[in-house]
Amino acid sequence: MIERLNIIEERYNEITKSLTNPEILSNIKESMKLSKEQADLEETVETYNQYKRVLEDIETAKEMTKDKELSEMGKEELEIATQKKEELEKKLEILLIPKDPNDGKNVIMEIRGAAGGDEANIFAGDLYEMYRKYIEKEGWKLEILSEEKSEAGGFSLISFMVKGDNVYSKLKYESGAHRVQRVPVTETQGRVHTSTATVLSMPEVEDIDFELDMNEVRIDITRSSGCGGQGVNTTDSAVRLTHIPTGIIVYSQTERSQIKNKEKAIKILQARLFDLKSREREEELGNERRSKIGTGDRSEKIRTYNYPQNRVTDHRIGFTTNTLDRVMNGDLGKIIEALITEDQARKLREE
Repeated sequence: MIERLNIIEERYNEITKSLTNPEILSNIKESMKLSKEQADLEETVETYNQYKRVLEDIETAKEMTKDKELSEMGKEELEIATQKKEELEKKLEILLIPKDPNDGKNVIMEIRGAAGGDEANIFAGDLYEMYRKYIEKEGWKLEILSEEKSEAGGFSLISFMVKGDNVYSKLKYESGAHRVQRVPVTETQGRVHTSTATVLSMPEVEDIDFELDMNEVRIDITRSSGCGGQGVNTTDSAVRLTHIPTGIIVYSQTERSQIKNKEKAIKILQARLFDLKSREREEELGNERRSKIGTGDRSEKIRTYNYPQNRVTDHRIGFTTNTLDRVMNGDLGKIIEALITEDQARKLREE
């Protein structure tokens, strides 16, 4: 562990030195890349420096125990420093787990009504509200990119961006099929139905990560449709992008400006393509998925929201909480923390 920490500290110092070089500073792409790498290493280096100071404190305390007058104080100092050393070692073990390079990024999320007709779309709307409240509690910002409202309520599709610190590190576990068990508002005989909505959580793509070839994209401009404000159908502002090699289609109509809708659609398409290529790469590497929590595929059932029993169960880690009402009000913290803890534990076992 010490050897790895020394290598990280050396690399951190190298980057710090490089970022004072005028040639590198004049290269925006390179300086951004180095600044990002430095930020990723910073917490590990700071924790390692604390660890080295604690080791020095332990040696000092040991010397104090040899002195008759300072012996008792030395024993107390030694106990405190030893406990701190153990805490820092556990923290460093987690920090040394290979990081997901996307953890610090913003997120683009898509929620679709799936099996269950109108009730599935209503549930998609409920999931959106759940995430919106969670995002608000975290102090992040939400921007709707595309939406297709359902006549019965909710959405057949809604795409939105979440901006903030380390958003993807928390929301990356949300991809998959979310199942709801409840009596739908359309049910007249009081029977419990099961419906599903799918969630896709993708890191926002920057130009340095993935460059979209617009020659491979067909752009269609159409008239906005569906529920909207006054004048929503009076201008040809909606944009549909079709990525010809993959067949992926993205539609945006939330803005009155054609240019803004195109920008939003490009953001979604970049994220979808980056997500697709990331999955292909992981499958090529084979065993990289072994320790992952879930496949991240839309079809994988990840969570059940049972209304009659006020229960939420995450099937990937066997986590259950009987606080569905709070969860739907944005109290997702306990579930996400449980997923992060299990993810770290699996990666430590792999290590």
